[in-house]
Amino acid sequence: MKIDILTLFPEMVEEYLRHSIIRRAQERNLVSIRVVNIRDFTTDRHRTADDAPYGGGGGMVLKIEPVTRALHSLISEESVPPRVALTDPRGQLFNQSIARMWAKEPHIVLICGHYEGVDERVRTHLATDVVSIGDYVLTGGELPALVVTDALTRLQPGALGDNEAPEKDSFAENLLEHPQYTRPALFNNWSVPEILLGGHHARIQRWKRLQSLEITRSFRPDIFKRFLLTEEDRRILEEQSEEASPEPRNFQAEKEHNTECNS
Repeated sequence: MKIDILTLFPEMVEEYLRHSIIRRAQERNLVSIRVVNIRDFTTDRHRTADDAPYGGGGGMVLKIEPVTRALHSLISEESVPPRVALTDPRGQLFNQSIARMWAKEPHIVLICGHYEGVDERVRTHLATDVVSIGDYVLTGGELPALVVTDALTRLQPGALGDNEAPEKDSFAENLLEHPQYTRPALFNNWSVPEILLGGHHARIQRWKRLQSLEITRSFRPDIFKRFLLTEEDRRILEEQSEEASPEPRNFQAEKEHNTECNS
Protein backbone atom coordinates (compact mmCIF):
# COMPACT_ATOMS: atom_id res chain seq x y z
CA MET A 1 0.00 0.00 0.00
CA LYS A 2 1.18 3.52 -0.82
CA ILE A 3 0.32 6.51 1.37
CA ASP A 4 1.26 10.05 0.33
CA ILE A 5 0.87 12.88 2.83
CA LEU A 6 0.67 16.41 1.40
CA THR A 7 1.62 18.96 4.04
CA LEU A 8 3.14 22.39 4.60
CA PHE A 9 5.13 21.05 7.57
CA PRO A 10 6.79 17.76 6.55
CA GLU A 11 9.06 17.71 9.60
CA MET A 12 6.00 17.38 11.85
CA VAL A 13 5.03 14.20 10.04
CA GLU A 14 8.37 12.61 9.24
CA GLU A 15 9.51 12.23 12.84
CA TYR A 16 6.49 10.16 13.80
CA LEU A 17 7.00 7.87 10.80
CA ARG A 18 10.49 6.90 12.03
CA HIS A 19 9.25 4.93 15.01
CA SER A 20 7.54 1.75 16.15
CA ILE A 21 5.14 -0.24 13.97
CA ILE A 22 5.08 2.30 11.13
CA ARG A 23 8.87 2.27 10.80
CA ARG A 24 9.02 -1.54 10.81
CA ALA A 25 6.19 -1.82 8.29
CA GLN A 26 8.08 0.49 5.92
CA GLU A 27 11.34 -1.42 6.37
CA ARG A 28 9.52 -4.65 5.47
CA ASN A 29 7.90 -3.00 2.41
CA LEU A 30 4.42 -3.61 3.77
CA VAL A 31 3.59 0.06 3.28
CA SER A 32 5.29 2.89 1.39
CA ILE A 33 4.78 6.32 2.97
CA ARG A 34 5.92 9.50 1.25
CA VAL A 35 5.73 12.98 2.74
CA VAL A 36 5.30 15.72 0.14
CA ASN A 37 6.00 19.38 0.90
CA ILE A 38 3.27 21.46 -0.73
CA ARG A 39 5.63 24.45 -0.82
CA ASP A 40 7.80 22.59 -3.34
CA PHE A 41 5.00 23.14 -5.85
CA THR A 42 4.70 26.91 -5.49
CA THR A 43 6.05 29.15 -8.27
CA ASP A 44 7.20 32.34 -6.54
CA ARG A 45 10.54 32.88 -4.80
CA HIS A 46 8.84 33.19 -1.40
CA ARG A 47 7.18 29.77 -1.82
CA THR A 48 3.79 31.23 -0.99
CA ALA A 49 1.19 28.55 -0.31
CA ASP A 50 -1.54 30.67 1.28
CA ASP A 51 -3.44 33.89 0.59
CA ALA A 52 -6.15 36.10 2.12
CA PRO A 53 -9.71 34.84 1.67
CA TYR A 54 -12.06 36.42 -0.85
CA GLY A 55 -14.82 38.34 0.89
CA GLY A 56 -12.63 39.27 3.82
CA GLY A 57 -12.24 37.62 7.18
CA GLY A 58 -9.41 36.62 9.46
CA GLY A 59 -6.67 34.14 8.73
CA MET A 60 -5.17 32.81 5.54
CA VAL A 61 -6.37 30.11 3.16
CA LEU A 62 -4.29 27.32 1.61
CA LYS A 63 -4.10 27.98 -2.14
CA ILE A 64 -5.40 25.50 -4.69
CA GLU A 65 -2.57 25.80 -7.23
CA PRO A 66 0.28 24.15 -5.26
CA VAL A 67 -2.05 21.46 -3.93
CA THR A 68 -3.16 20.63 -7.46
CA ARG A 69 0.40 20.50 -8.78
CA ALA A 70 1.52 18.31 -5.88
CA LEU A 71 -1.35 15.91 -6.40
CA HIS A 72 -0.83 15.68 -10.16
CA SER A 73 2.85 14.94 -9.65
CA LEU A 74 1.87 11.86 -7.63
CA ILE A 75 -0.77 10.42 -9.92
CA SER A 76 0.27 11.46 -13.42
CA GLU A 77 1.69 8.03 -14.27
CA GLU A 78 -0.94 5.92 -12.51
CA SER A 79 -3.64 4.16 -14.50
CA VAL A 80 -5.98 3.96 -11.49
CA PRO A 81 -6.56 7.22 -9.59
CA PRO A 82 -5.87 6.99 -5.85
CA ARG A 83 -8.29 7.75 -3.06
CA VAL A 84 -7.65 11.39 -2.11
CA ALA A 85 -8.72 12.33 1.42
CA LEU A 86 -8.81 15.87 2.75
CA THR A 87 -8.66 16.30 6.52
CA ASP A 88 -11.45 18.72 7.44
CA PRO A 89 -13.82 19.23 10.42
CA ARG A 90 -16.77 18.82 8.05
CA GLY A 91 -15.65 15.38 7.02
CA GLN A 92 -16.98 11.96 7.87
CA LEU A 93 -15.81 10.80 11.28
CA PHE A 94 -12.94 8.39 10.79
CA ASN A 95 -13.50 5.03 12.47
CA GLN A 96 -12.34 1.44 12.30
CA SER A 97 -14.84 0.52 9.60
CA ILE A 98 -13.46 3.20 7.31
CA ALA A 99 -9.92 2.16 8.21
CA ARG A 100 -10.61 -1.45 7.20
CA MET A 101 -12.07 -0.28 3.89
CA TRP A 102 -9.26 2.13 3.09
CA ALA A 103 -6.58 -0.37 4.11
CA LYS A 104 -7.45 -2.40 1.02
CA GLU A 105 -6.71 0.52 -1.32
CA PRO A 106 -3.42 0.37 -3.26
CA HIS A 107 -2.82 4.12 -2.96
CA ILE A 108 -4.17 6.84 -0.69
CA VAL A 109 -3.26 10.53 -0.69
CA LEU A 110 -3.91 12.55 2.48
CA ILE A 111 -4.10 16.34 2.14
CA CYS A 112 -3.40 18.18 5.37
CA GLY A 113 -5.41 21.34 5.81
CA HIS A 114 -3.90 24.32 7.61
CA TYR A 115 -4.35 28.00 8.40
CA GLU A 116 -7.95 29.26 8.31
CA GLY A 117 -8.84 26.52 5.87
CA VAL A 118 -8.29 25.17 2.38
CA ASP A 119 -9.59 26.63 -0.87
CA GLU A 120 -13.00 24.98 -1.28
CA ARG A 121 -12.11 23.82 -4.78
CA VAL A 122 -9.71 21.30 -3.24
CA ARG A 123 -12.67 19.59 -1.60
CA THR A 124 -15.07 19.88 -4.52
CA HIS A 125 -12.71 19.01 -7.38
CA LEU A 126 -9.69 17.13 -6.04
CA ALA A 127 -10.71 15.14 -2.97
CA THR A 128 -12.63 11.89 -3.20
CA ASP A 129 -13.18 11.86 0.58
CA VAL A 130 -13.27 14.35 3.44
CA VAL A 131 -12.46 12.96 6.87
CA SER A 132 -12.36 14.23 10.46
CA ILE A 133 -10.99 12.56 13.59
CA GLY A 134 -13.24 14.37 16.06
CA ASP A 135 -15.22 17.42 17.06
CA TYR A 136 -12.43 19.73 18.16
CA VAL A 137 -10.17 22.33 16.59
CA LEU A 138 -6.57 21.55 15.64
CA THR A 139 -3.89 23.79 14.17
CA GLY A 140 -3.60 21.69 11.04
CA GLY A 141 -4.33 18.38 9.39
CA GLU A 142 -0.98 16.75 10.17
CA LEU A 143 -2.21 14.98 13.31
CA PRO A 144 -5.36 13.63 11.61
CA ALA A 145 -3.24 12.43 8.67
CA LEU A 146 -0.94 10.59 11.07
CA VAL A 147 -3.92 9.04 12.85
CA VAL A 148 -5.24 7.72 9.53
CA THR A 149 -1.78 6.53 8.47
CA ASP A 150 -1.25 4.69 11.74
CA ALA A 151 -4.64 2.99 11.55
CA LEU A 152 -4.12 1.88 7.94
CA THR A 153 -0.59 0.63 8.58
CA ARG A 154 -1.70 -1.56 11.47
CA LEU A 155 -4.19 -3.28 9.19
CA GLN A 156 -1.61 -4.31 6.59
CA PRO A 157 -1.04 -8.09 6.79
CA GLY A 158 2.07 -8.80 8.84
CA ALA A 159 2.49 -5.26 10.19
CA LEU A 160 1.81 -6.37 13.76
CA GLY A 161 3.69 -9.65 13.50
CA ASP A 162 0.50 -11.61 14.20
CA ASN A 163 -1.86 -11.71 11.21
CA GLU A 164 -4.81 -11.99 13.57
CA ALA A 165 -3.70 -9.10 15.79
CA PRO A 166 -5.75 -6.35 14.06
CA GLU A 167 -8.92 -8.34 14.66
CA LYS A 168 -8.12 -8.46 18.37
CA ASP A 169 -7.80 -4.68 18.74
CA SER A 170 -10.43 -2.45 20.29
CA PHE A 171 -13.18 -1.51 17.81
CA ALA A 172 -12.32 -4.46 15.56
CA GLU A 173 -15.89 -5.64 16.15
CA ASN A 174 -17.28 -2.50 17.81
CA LEU A 175 -16.20 -3.59 21.27
CA LEU A 176 -13.59 -2.11 23.57
CA GLU A 177 -10.78 -4.38 24.63
CA HIS A 178 -10.75 -6.23 27.93
CA PRO A 179 -8.36 -5.11 30.74
CA GLN A 180 -4.72 -6.15 30.40
CA TYR A 181 -2.29 -7.06 33.21
CA THR A 182 1.32 -8.14 33.48
CA ARG A 183 3.84 -9.02 36.21
CA PRO A 184 4.00 -8.57 39.15
CA ALA A 185 0.73 -10.20 40.16
CA LEU A 186 0.64 -8.07 43.31
CA PHE A 187 1.80 -4.46 43.61
CA ASN A 188 0.91 -2.02 46.40
CA ASN A 189 -1.78 -4.53 47.40
CA TRP A 190 -3.32 -4.14 43.92
CA SER A 191 -3.78 -7.63 42.58
CA VAL A 192 -4.32 -9.14 39.17
CA PRO A 193 -7.71 -10.90 38.89
CA GLU A 194 -7.29 -14.43 40.17
CA ILE A 195 -8.87 -15.98 37.10
CA LEU A 196 -5.99 -14.80 34.91
CA LEU A 197 -3.47 -16.66 37.08
CA GLY A 198 -5.16 -20.05 36.99
CA GLY A 199 -4.24 -21.15 33.47
CA HIS A 200 -7.75 -22.29 32.55
CA HIS A 201 -7.91 -21.10 28.94
CA ALA A 202 -11.67 -21.42 28.42
CA ARG A 203 -12.50 -19.56 31.63
CA ILE A 204 -9.98 -16.84 30.83
CA GLN A 205 -11.44 -16.34 27.36
CA ARG A 206 -14.94 -16.14 28.84
CA TRP A 207 -13.76 -13.60 31.43
CA LYS A 208 -12.14 -11.48 28.72
CA ARG A 209 -15.31 -11.54 26.65
CA LEU A 210 -17.41 -10.56 29.66
CA GLN A 211 -15.10 -7.66 30.48
CA SER A 212 -15.11 -6.44 26.90
CA LEU A 213 -18.91 -6.49 26.78
CA GLU A 214 -19.34 -4.79 30.15
CA ILE A 215 -16.72 -2.12 29.56
CA THR A 216 -18.20 -1.24 26.18
CA ARG A 217 -21.71 -1.12 27.61
CA SER A 218 -20.58 1.10 30.51
CA PHE A 219 -18.17 3.48 28.80
CA ARG A 220 -19.35 3.52 25.17
CA PRO A 221 -23.08 2.73 25.14
CA ASP A 222 -23.30 4.41 21.73
CA ILE A 223 -21.23 1.71 20.03
CA PHE A 224 -22.62 -1.06 22.25
CA LYS A 225 -26.07 -0.33 20.85
CA ARG A 226 -24.76 -1.04 17.35
CA PHE A 227 -23.12 -4.30 18.36
CA LEU A 228 -24.96 -7.51 17.50
CA LEU A 229 -24.80 -9.80 20.52
CA THR A 230 -24.37 -13.49 19.85
CA GLU A 231 -26.33 -16.06 21.84
CA GLU A 232 -23.17 -16.82 23.80
CA ASP A 233 -22.71 -13.11 24.57
CA ARG A 234 -26.25 -12.98 25.95
CA ARG A 235 -25.60 -16.01 28.14
CA ILE A 236 -22.37 -14.49 29.47
CA LEU A 237 -24.08 -11.22 30.35
CA GLU A 238 -27.04 -12.94 31.95
CA GLU A 239 -25.13 -15.46 34.02
CA GLN A 240 -22.46 -13.14 35.46
CA SER A 241 -20.56 -16.12 36.85
CA GLU A 242 -18.79 -15.88 40.19
CA GLU A 243 -15.41 -16.21 38.49
CA ALA A 244 -15.90 -12.93 36.62
CA SER A 245 -14.22 -9.88 38.11
CA PRO A 246 -16.29 -6.95 39.45
CA GLU A 247 -17.91 -4.58 37.00
CA PRO A 248 -15.69 -1.91 35.44
CA ARG A 249 -14.63 0.74 37.89
CA ASN A 250 -16.65 3.94 38.14
CA PHE A 251 -13.81 6.42 37.89
CA GLN A 252 -16.04 9.43 38.47
CA ALA A 253 -17.40 7.94 41.70
CA GLU A 254 -13.88 7.10 42.86
CA LYS A 255 -12.75 10.64 42.12
CA GLU A 256 -15.62 12.11 44.13
CA HIS A 257 -14.91 9.69 46.98
CA ASN A 258 -11.22 10.56 47.08
CA THR A 259 -12.04 14.27 47.01
CA GLU A 260 -14.32 13.84 50.04
CA CYS A 261 -11.68 11.83 51.90
CA ASN A 262 -8.98 14.43 51.24
CA SER A 263 -11.10 17.44 52.16
